[in-house]
Amino acid sequence: MRVMHVVSVSGGKDSLATLLIAIARCGLANVIAIFCDTGNEHEDTYAYLGYLEQQLGIKIVRLKADFTAELLAKRMFIARDVRNRREYDTCPVFEADGVTPVPKRDGRGAVVLSKKGKPVQKTVKVGGGRRVRWTNKAKRRALAVMFPSGNPFLDLCMWKGRFPSRTAQFCTQELKTNMAVAFQLELMEAGHRVISWQGIRRDESENRRDAKKFERVGRGLWIARPIVDNTAAEVLAFSASRGIEPNPLYLQDMNRVGCMPCINCSKPELRAIAARFPAHPARIADWEWRVGQCSKRGYSTFMTDAHPAKDRRVVFADLNIWARIEWSKTSRGGRQYNLLDEEENRPSGCSSSYGLCDEGAGGAVAEEATA
Repeated sequence: MRVMHVVSVSGGKDSLATLLIAIARCGLANVIAIFCDTGNEHEDTYAYLGYLEQQLGIKIVRLKADFTAELLAKRMFIARDVRNRREYDTCPVFEADGVTPVPKRDGRGAVVLSKKGKPVQKTVKVGGGRRVRWTNKAKRRALAVMFPSGNPFLDLCMWKGRFPSRTAQFCTQELKTNMAVAFQLELMEAGHRVISWQGIRRDESENRRDAKKFERVGRGLWIARPIVDNTAAEVLAFSASRGIEPNPLYLQDMNRVGCMPCINCSKPELRAIAARFPAHPARIADWEWRVGQCSKRGYSTFMTDAHPAKDRRVVFADLNIWARIEWSKTSRGGRQYNLLDEEENRPSGCSSSYGLCDEGAGGAVAEEATA
């Protein structure tokens, strides 16, 4: 029974350091590098994968999700939708004092309790409600464009009828996690033991503070996280000490090199993307139209946010990708343009958030680090 070392490569600094460590410890012949292609990557990242293959002498396996079956099933569901149920907005009911909640009661008059044993507050319907089924107009709109495009990210969003958000980040699960897990399960079903190497650092986020360096997650499957204790500067220096250049996107204002852009990208990063890579916002604008056509609401925006308006046209006008780019050029509060930021983000030679540019040379960090 052979042990297979599977390294998830994203084209970023952390996965690169993890790959180098896995090769050094386990040998090139025992390492399998995989790349989960979301379809929303920058062309420099695809080219960088080729660079890594050439420099390291390894073949990176490309994995890409396919939602053809899901889209065809969704088309059939929409075409056959004849539901007559309605959905209503609700509001809570209070006693005459306007403060004390009125408890909800069942058909026998008993107070309804939640799973935690607390009384459930009574609510009443507001307005005339909304039809649950797709209207004929919405059906024609969706069925005219809901065809597999071959792009995993776009097809996923057309199937869902919306883009991912911070509270529903299904892109990571559907496009990366599921693909990597399926690949590893195939190896396990073939009789191998699998060690999944992940480039995760504890200082990245609060959710990763307790990440373990090594753990067993199931029969025949372990997870190794060799750089959990390291910083971003350390992993960059470690790769540089091995003679491997970083993804060129790090030299162009990018803090991360995953999706381009990511639904969660910051103001400065979105501003830099618009200035340096205008073709990518243009692609997102086209996706917003396509996904909007596949939505029952008739619109969908790549970057979501709370909005007080109920008119979908107003919401889309304020939150579409071009509006968000204009917002990214403003100072805190989104009211005043920051002229200094606009000047700083004009495309130029090298602009690295991690200090990868030498004075006038643009070289990578060359100091030794232990990862």
